[in-house]
Amino acid sequence: MDFKKSTTIYMQIADHICENILTQKLTGGDRLQSVREMASEIQVNPNTVMRTFSYLQDQDIIFNKRGIGYFIAVDALQKIKEMKKADFLKNDLPSFFKMMDLLGISMSEIQAYYKETISNKPKK
Repeated sequence: MDFKKSTTIYMQIADHICENILTQKLTGGDRLQSVREMASEIQVNPNTVMRTFSYLQDQDIIFNKRGIGYFIAVDALQKIKEMKKADFLKNDLPSFFKMMDLLGISMSEIQAYYKETISNKPKK
């Protein structure tokens, strides 16, 4: 995993896990690697992974079965979509709209580009 300096490592790990859930590489009921296994694999301190798991557990994305490990919540996909959507609308969209305005990009141009992008998306 390549870490960026602009975001805390535990949040980058959480984002990576969430992305795997969004792309359905991980689904509800799947067991996550142990804290030690994940820490070793991505070469971080186990405390960092534990912080990630605690954060995701607080968000009800994962849950702990004592003595067995951490698992993906059945409704994790929906919770992540809601969480990411709210974050996008609050933090990313305003700067996107500002840039559209500054560059004189119309909503119809965005719509056309969106349709083109979606039509070129590989089918599952």
